[in-house]
Amino acid sequence: MTDEYLEMYAELSNLIIDDNIPTGSDVLEILKKYSSTISVFDMMDFTSHVIEENKYVQESYREDSQKSYIESFLFRIKDILNDNNNYPQNIDRESFGEAVEVLKTHYETGIQETKTKAPLIFEIASIYATFILREPIHPVGTPFPGSLKVKKENGEFLCPVKEANIDTPNAVCNICLAEQLEF
Repeated sequence: MTDEYLEMYAELSNLIIDDNIPTGSDVLEILKKYSSTISVFDMMDFTSHVIEENKYVQESYREDSQKSYIESFLFRIKDILNDNNNYPQNIDRESFGEAVEVLKTHYETGIQETKTKAPLIFEIASIYATFILREPIHPVGTPFPGSLKVKKENGEFLCPVKEANIDTPNAVCNICLAEQLEF
């Protein structure tokens, strides 16, 4: 597992060395490679992880939360593997480099100890949503406690929990392109 994470970070980082400007297709190629290493057992483990993490979520919201995480992350792995589109758009070097560093820091500060691929699933899906699809990591309509949802208004994605989670260890909110929803 350790080598797989480090190899992915190295490959993603190599996309922006020597003034290279990566395209969405360049990033997708790498994401497909690492998505293909995720087995059905990894997917089952991820689902168990989501259920375990959500046991502390208020009961009225728990089922929606579990569904949201599985759709936002696990289903995107399948989407990546089946995505044969061309993404010629250039990826912003600075924000991409920062995102890769944030994810590498997550790895270095604790997830390298995990025996599962759950963190890899979270990270691959987050990069795909942010840099290829150019969508928020949690899709529009994702519910959060307080009857709040991720929204799109005037072409801008808004999330009700971004600021509350920006400093949460291993959260991917700080690479998400959504802005904080004011409420």
